Amino acid sequence: MDQNLFNEICLQQLTLSGVHEGETVAVLTRGDERGEYANAFMWAAQKLGAATFHLRLPSPASASGAWAVGDSGLAANPLAVEALGRADMLVDCTFLLFSKEQFEIQGAGTRILTAVEPAPLLARLMPTKELRERVEIGAELLAKAQTMRITSPHGTDVTYRLGVYPTISEYGYTDQPGRWDHWPAAFVFTGGADDGVDGKIVLSPGDVLLPFNTYVQTPVEITIEQGFIRDIRGGLDAELLSSYIKSFDDPRGYGMSHVGWGLDERAHWHGLTQFGGGMGMELRSFYGNVMFSIGPNNELGGPNDTPCHFDIPMRGNSLYLDDELIVDAGELTVPEMRPAGKR
Repeated sequence: MDQNLFNEICLQQLTLSGVHEGETVAVLTRGDERGEYANAFMWAAQKLGAATFHLRLPSPASASGAWAVGDSGLAANPLAVEALGRADMLVDCTFLLFSKEQFEIQGAGTRILTAVEPAPLLARLMPTKELRERVEIGAELLAKAQTMRITSPHGTDVTYRLGVYPTISEYGYTDQPGRWDHWPAAFVFTGGADDGVDGKIVLSPGDVLLPFNTYVQTPVEITIEQGFIRDIRGGLDAELLSSYIKSFDDPRGYGMSHVGWGLDERAHWHGLTQFGGGMGMELRSFYGNVMFSIGPNNELGGPNDTPCHFDIPMRGNSLYLDDELIVDAGELTVPEMRPAGKR
């Protein structure tokens, strides 16, 4: 994307995020990645009258080939963490989520925005206040619920006991001290009780395996008891999923993490065919998807900080909160959560 156009897009983002004169905006990158993002965000911060700086971490010493969440690159650099915690806003171009350092920076009152997706996708899925309102309506409903049940025509029937962990809303910008968000994003989620997820999830062709960034080709049957996966059956996709989790040699990798649904009608289910270099945020956000996750729940305040993590958005599922149908085969039932053209 043309750098001048990208500058303007980042200016729109920081304006939504409430950046103003007298604030300080930090930008974090790692190695040679996303230097143009740092330039654009710093230009935008200056246009809004904020002070700004760019903190560039060295590249990882080695790469294991696995997406080990929670490795921020900041663990051995407390001075860098302190500097970022003194900024009003941090634009994270590295992916700090699940790391102790991110929690420390947020605890200092710094609001954090993660931006790692390809620039054209950031432009197309620019957050809006209207989308934020719909996401927050979903979050209010989810926060009140005590149970969630997910079903599908393919055999999924799983129940989450709720009320233990907070509900999180992601809508793509952040204007509140200590709050984290991810651009782009439009979904709500919470976590089941550590021993309170039971049933069966059947992945069907077209469901999404992140971080594989692939679509399921053959059915996968996952049996869950007391919050942990006890069995994974199926063809090649099941074998790949099992092998990946096993490679971490961490039984907590079989734990059930967060769960929720997507609300962005602009996000494309087929997005991986267009933006293979991202982290799949479009797939997490597409309208009416039901997404469950495997692995860590420490971002919700839980005890599981395993580096093994999967997000799995599913199509055509139904989701109930306390027996009230919220997502009906991929369609939101609550008018206030639908875009204007679907009400």
